[in-house]
Formats: sequence, structure tokens, C-alpha cells
Amino acid sequence: MRDSEQTDPAAAWRSLAAAIERAAHQIPSDASPRERAEALQYLARFLDAGLRLCVTHADPDHPALVRFVEPAMTWGLDHPDCNYHHAEIRGGAEYRIFGRRGSANHFDLQVDHGHFANGALDAWGTISSLSGRELAQEGDGSFEVFVTREPRGRNWLATRDDAGFVLVREYFADWEQERPADLRIERLGAAGPPPPPTCAELARRFARLETWLGKGAALWANMSRLMRALPPNTLNVASPQAAAQRAGLAGQAYGIGNFRCEPDQAVIVEFRPPPCLHWTIALANPTWESIDVAHRQSSLNQRQAVLTPSGLFRGVIAHADPGAANWLDTSGLLSGTLSARFLMAQEAPKPALRAVPFASLARELPDDTPRAGAEERRRALDSRRRGIDNRFRS
Repeated sequence: MRDSEQTDPAAAWRSLAAAIERAAHQIPSDASPRERAEALQYLARFLDAGLRLCVTHADPDHPALVRFVEPAMTWGLDHPDCNYHHAEIRGGAEYRIFGRRGSANHFDLQVDHGHFANGALDAWGTISSLSGRELAQEGDGSFEVFVTREPRGRNWLATRDDAGFVLVREYFADWEQERPADLRIERLGAAGPPPPPTCAELARRFARLETWLGKGAALWANMSRLMRALPPNTLNVASPQAAAQRAGLAGQAYGIGNFRCEPDQAVIVEFRPPPCLHWTIALANPTWESIDVAHRQSSLNQRQAVLTPSGLFRGVIAHADPGAANWLDTSGLLSGTLSARFLMAQEAPKPALRAVPFASLARELPDDTPRAGAEERRRALDSRRRGIDNRFRS
């Protein structure tokens, strides 16, 4: 961006518009109609998220905890069980987060440095974190957390000069029954209402959004490309020890890989879930978006899955309902990315995947495989839709 664009929002807007046009040109010319439509939809969703993080809610003196991943705004290998909230903060300022915790299976707050627009894993990381199990609450479920340099109050998150944002995660196991948190954030000592925008500030925000569309988008595209370049039907689960170093969730074993399922195939997935607080396996499309979790059983967690009598998860990735309870619906995609998460696991499981002819699936699945008929499948899908409505009702 030229120097004149640093303070001229009109020039910054034109530069941003050019960046949006360039992003659309990245779609391969040989993309199928579906691939092209999904790529353009992804670009619109990624732009929507960037507007929230870089422009609309980018005032660290008057912050707000806003959702930046939703079923209609998916990106960055989003977690189907998770509600994400983000608030921009700045070093040297202090904050109070308050509200009611809700009843999500897991609740976690982080103070992080950097910004997701930077487009480099080493450009952001965790300064401090606090889990729901550590959170001191009142009898009605209310709480407050101070984000300050020195310890303060019953709940404290340390900040420092390079602090950039607060990240809140809520993991839902029972989508229908668990309730989202009611959250607020305020800067301590903030004076008066937010001032009108200045030309320089708008230009800065538009420039960051341009970076989001360039460097930020490139990071996720490159990571998805690396996952899809692994051998077909691979799922590698890393150790949980280093998860929080780059704003990941502390204590979580992340699994990344891909699936490849031809029209006449199914892919059998097996692993033994380790003792842990929460686990999930999920399919995503080539642009690293979870596959329509509200209307398709494209993900399963420990509450939704049905294990064998011996405690084994056996799922089936397939284009059509295989009659197995743990169907993972591809939505017709022949390939995509595959993820798993195991929260507070002492060890990383070792998933095994194998492709088999769909016609011989009944012979390939052991007798102890959990089954689901048409009525059971309908109830499961109805429950997913109601659960998403519950989690994102406001």
C-alpha cells in the first residue's frame, strides 16, 4: 500500500477492492461449477469474518466480544462443536470480562498477541489462559475476569505490551441442552462513548482487512494444501503438550489429515478415544470449511457418536447413508480435509483409515459396529439443527 493510502480511507478502499478482485482470480480455471461456487462462497464468508475482526469491531478502547466463526461464516478449519468469540485489546490497557459462564462442556479464555490477519503461525501466540474449571463463579453462574498486568480479583489473565486480542472458546458436547455464555468486555478507565472514526483509523482498518484477504487467506490455503498433499485417508494426531504456543487450545491433541472417497467407495475410520474432556472428528471441504454441520452429520463428538461395546469409535465416511450410526457425510465431495481434537487427553490416539468398496461395506464392518436406521438418522439430524439454533440463537 502506498504512503498516501495510509491516511486516505478512499484510497485504502480502492486498494481493498482490488485485493478482493485478486482473491477471486485465485480460483483455478479448471474448477468444477461446484468448486467455483464453494470457493466464491468461502471468499464471501472469509471477507465477512475479516470485516468483523479488522473493521467493525477493531476498537481496543471500546471492545466487544463478537463471533467470528459461525455455520454461515466458516474458515480456518473451524471446530463444529465450538463457539468462538474475539475482542481486540491493546498492550498498556486493562480490561474486565464479565457475564455468565453458561453450561458448555468446556469454556476457555485466552489473551493472545498478534492478529489473525498477519498470516503466519509465528505471528501470534498465547500470553495467558483460564479454563472454565479454574473460573471462580458466583452462585448464579456470574463471574468477572480481570485482564491486567498485576494479579487482580478472583479471576485474572495476565496482559503485556504486545497483547492483541482476547479469544473465548466454548465447546459443546450436547448441542441441544448446553447453553452458551453471556459475555461482555470493557476497558477499565475508558472515557465516554466511542469517538467518530477518523480518516487515518479507517485507512488503517481497511489496510488490515486487505492483509487479511492476502496473507491471512494464504496461510489457511497453504495449510489445507499441505493436509490434502498427505497420503489419501490420513489422520495424524499430534501431542497435546504444545497446542497453546500459537493460540491453540491448551492441552488439546490436534489431528489433521484428509479423506479421499471415490463415488463407489466408503472409508472406515477407527480409533480408541483416550480419556479426555472432549473429542471430535470432522470433515471439511478443500477450502478448510466444516461441511454444513447443521444439516449433515459431517462431524461427531463423544456425545453424538456411538462406540462399540469395547469403547472403539468406528465411523464411515461415505456419500450415501451406510446404515452405520457413525456416518460422516461427505456432501458428495470426493476429497477434503479431515480433523480431530482430543481435549485434555494424556496421549494422542492413532486413527486407522481404509477405503473399501461401498458395495462390500456390510462385509467389511465387524458385527459390533453400531447401526442406525432411517428413523434414528432423522432424529439425529433434527437434533443437530436444533442444537445449532440453540448455540447461535443470538
